[in-house]
Amino acid sequence: MKRTLISVTLFLLLVSFAISMSGCAKEQMGETVAEGHRRHVRLMRLQRQQMWEDIDAFLMLERATRTCERSVP
Repeated sequence: MKRTLISVTLFLLLVSFAISMSGCAKEQMGETVAEGHRRHVRLMRLQRQQMWEDIDAFLMLERATRTCERSVP
């Protein structure tokens, strides 16, 4: 029983170490704090733009294109 407990504990430590080194950690390897902050700000800006584009498309607030003959009010 004791041997099994030690084996499971070592396995869990090994798996947690492997996960933290494989990119699931808070920061990416080789990335400075400033780069991480810029990446975070960029992702938030892109997600906000996509959200507004989705809202505009849902509410049909997009500008009319000039490809049709008739004007759309």
